[in-house]
Amino acid sequence: MGMTMTQKILADHAGLSEVHAGDLIEAKLDKVLGNDVTTPPAIKTFEGMGAADVFDKDRVILVPDHFTPNKDIKSAELTKCMRCFAREHEISNYFELGHKDMGIEHVIIPDNGLILPGDAIIGADSHTCTYGALGAFATGVGSTDLACAMVSGSTWFKVPEAIKVVLTGKPGPYVTGKDIILHLIGMIGVDGALYKSLEFTGDGVKALSMDQRLTISNMAIECGGKNGIFPVDDITLEYIATTNIDRYTRGDFTAYEADPDAEYSQVIEIDLAAVPLTVALPHLPSNTKAAKDVKDMKIDQVVIGSCTNGREEDIRTAAELLKGKKIADGIRCIIIPGSQRVYRKALDEGWLAIFDDAGCVISTPTCGPCLGGHMGILAAGERCVSTTNRNFVGRMGHVESEVILSGVPVAVASAVMGRVAIPDEI
Repeated sequence: MGMTMTQKILADHAGLSEVHAGDLIEAKLDKVLGNDVTTPPAIKTFEGMGAADVFDKDRVILVPDHFTPNKDIKSAELTKCMRCFAREHEISNYFELGHKDMGIEHVIIPDNGLILPGDAIIGADSHTCTYGALGAFATGVGSTDLACAMVSGSTWFKVPEAIKVVLTGKPGPYVTGKDIILHLIGMIGVDGALYKSLEFTGDGVKALSMDQRLTISNMAIECGGKNGIFPVDDITLEYIATTNIDRYTRGDFTAYEADPDAEYSQVIEIDLAAVPLTVALPHLPSNTKAAKDVKDMKIDQVVIGSCTNGREEDIRTAAELLKGKKIADGIRCIIIPGSQRVYRKALDEGWLAIFDDAGCVISTPTCGPCLGGHMGILAAGERCVSTTNRNFVGRMGHVESEVILSGVPVAVASAVMGRVAIPDEI
């Protein structure tokens, strides 16, 4: 029996000729990742183990992004703990606030060229699965696993089964990767891919930009997936040629293809042309509806950004749709570029001026309101349309607040109309 893309990457990193679903393996890692929330507990475990140093100072990535800029004393202490650890162990990939390469971890790691096709990475953050868009194996772990991996450079896995997602056709106007992944989650539920790899394929893949693929892979975890992964194609190669020219030129990456006889637990076909502008209503990412069918839902706030939709293409789209328009009276619209590089692009291109003229709040890169941290927390009874990735009870603030997930075009239209809306209305 053949292997899937994920299984081939795991086999090679475990030094095995083949692996099969359910196998327990130990695999070497190309990178390990932590943030300001998950790294301090990992450091405590690291020190409790008596570890002298990390396995490789160039392959550990530490990113302060969740509660930064520090929202209170406790968050300042967490960030200080990670910063001191990074300095002590000379971690080369520590991204301090304000530096040109800083930002939200799942935006800057691909854009800074730290992950390439065929790599294996774990991160102490559930949305680490984002990097599967590059044809890499990427998955989230807990802080204890992060600590052990920082010492050993390896970790154990149960090889996952796979779901084959066949994409065909091209998306309609304003339909984005966010609509596609919400559509899929709505089809199979929040546990529909539990501990399985979502392997995207089909002629529809070529219709998706790299930013759209990153959004789709980012939310693989929202239907329980162990990881999401795309095949490597010309779009992938063009992207990595700009993010890591050295490794690209050396050919220091591997493009894996699934075997024709690879085994899948399920095959799902999605005609991209049939995917509507989609929203996920409270309180699950699987509670999906066509945006046009819920246009009577009033809102109080809109958030555009996050590791799901804070990339250059997202912020550009928001600016194009908002140009010459105003945010509705009584609505707070918060724009959060996903990285300092995206922020500077928005500054240089005049997008920030468009947002300011429209009446938006413009934030430094941060996870902020996505996890109910800061920069846009909701009060009881408030409702937000957000381009973030989760809308569980209390996710963005009070347990009696509500979050509606959407792509950028729907979020912009909603901010202008003061209710759930679609771009054709503006």
